[in-house]
Amino acid sequence: MITIQNPAKPPHPFALFNLGFRPFFLLAGLFSIVAVLLWGGIIVYGWPAPRMVYALSQWHAHEMIYGYAMAVVAGFLLTAVRNWTNVPTVTGQPLGGLAALWLAARVAGLAMPQQVWLMAGLDVAFNLLLCVAIAQPIIRAKQKQQAGILLIMALLTLGNALFYSGALGYLAQGIAWGLYGGLYLIISLIFVMARRVVPFFIERGVEYEVMLQNRAWVDRSSLILLLLFLIAEVFLRWDGIAAGLAALLAGVHGVRLHGWHTPGIWRKPLLWVLFVGYAGAVFGFLLKALTPVLGLSPTLAVHAFALGGISMMTVGMMARVALGHTGRSIQEPVRGLPPIFILLAAAFVARVLLPLAAPAHYLVWLAFAQAFWISAYALFFLIYLPILIKPRVDGMPG
Repeated sequence: MITIQNPAKPPHPFALFNLGFRPFFLLAGLFSIVAVLLWGGIIVYGWPAPRMVYALSQWHAHEMIYGYAMAVVAGFLLTAVRNWTNVPTVTGQPLGGLAALWLAARVAGLAMPQQVWLMAGLDVAFNLLLCVAIAQPIIRAKQKQQAGILLIMALLTLGNALFYSGALGYLAQGIAWGLYGGLYLIISLIFVMARRVVPFFIERGVEYEVMLQNRAWVDRSSLILLLLFLIAEVFLRWDGIAAGLAALLAGVHGVRLHGWHTPGIWRKPLLWVLFVGYAGAVFGFLLKALTPVLGLSPTLAVHAFALGGISMMTVGMMARVALGHTGRSIQEPVRGLPPIFILLAAAFVARVLLPLAAPAHYLVWLAFAQAFWISAYALFFLIYLPILIKPRVDGMPG
C-alpha cells in the first residue's frame, strides 16, 4: 500500500507577525519619518505646535529613545533571543498585540498630548511585557550569560517610568533622568550587541581571511567606564568628572574600533555603515569631553550619539537582520542600501559637524539634517516593506 502525503502547506502570503523583527523594524522606520517630519515642521518651518505638559524638545527626545530606538531593540532581541536560546519567542497574535501596544502609546502621545497618564500606562506596559517576552526564553534555556541584556532592558523600563513620573509632576528630575539615562542605556546596549556581532560580520563579510583584534581589557573597561559616566553625568551632574570619563571612553572605544578595521569593509555597505555608526558614537564621547573645555553646545554630543551610535547602527542592523532572516543574500544586498547609509551619514554631518564649523546657520543645517533623515528612512521603508510583510524567499519559517 502506497501512502501519498499531502504536499507541505504553502506559507501564508502575509508574514508580518511571523517573527519579532518584522513588525517592529517596519514600525520603527515609519515612525521615525513621522516623528522627525513633525519635529522639523514645527522647529524649522513654524508649524503650529501641540500643547503638551512637557517641552516639545522633551517629546522629541523621548520618542527617539523610547519610541524609535526601543522598537528596533524589540525587533532585534525578539529575533536574536530565539537564535541564542533555541526557544521560540512571541509570534502571531501575541506579537501583534505587543506591536499594537507600542503603536497605541505613540498615537496617544500625538493625539492626546495632555493626557500623559494614558501614554504612560500604554508605554510602560509595553516595556514590561517586552521584558517578559525576552526573559522567558532566556530563563527557560538557563542562559545566565544574557543577564546583562535583561538588566539593561529592566533599567530602560525604569528610565521610561522615571520620565513619566517627571512629566506627571511626581519627580522633579524624572524627565532628565529618564531621557539621558535612556540615551546612554541604549548606547550601552548597542555597544554590547556590536561587540558580539560586528567582528563576526566583518570577518565573514570581507572577501579575504582576517582575524580582528578584540582585547579583554577593552571589553571590561568600556563597561565599567560607561557605568561610571552614566552615574556622574545623569544623576550626580559632576560635569568635570563626566567629561574626563567621556575622554577615557572615547579612547577605549577608539582602540576597539581600530582593532576592527580592515580595508575590505569599505567595499561592503552592510559593514561600513556599522563601522561608521560606531565611530559616530565614539565621536560623541569626544564631544562630551570637549564640551566644558570649548564651551560647545551639549546637543552636539547628544546628536552624535543619536545619529551615529543609534541611527546608523540600528539601520545597519535592521537592514542586515531583515535580509538574513528572510532568506536573502547579505553578500549581494539590494541596491538601494548604499543611498540610505549615505543619507544618514550626510544627516550626521549636517546636524553635528556643520554646526561646529558654522553655528550661525544652525537652522539651515538642522533643515538639511532632517531632510536627509526623512529621505533615508522613507527609502528604507519602501525597500523593506515587501521584504518584511512577505514570507521568506526560501520557504523556511520565520
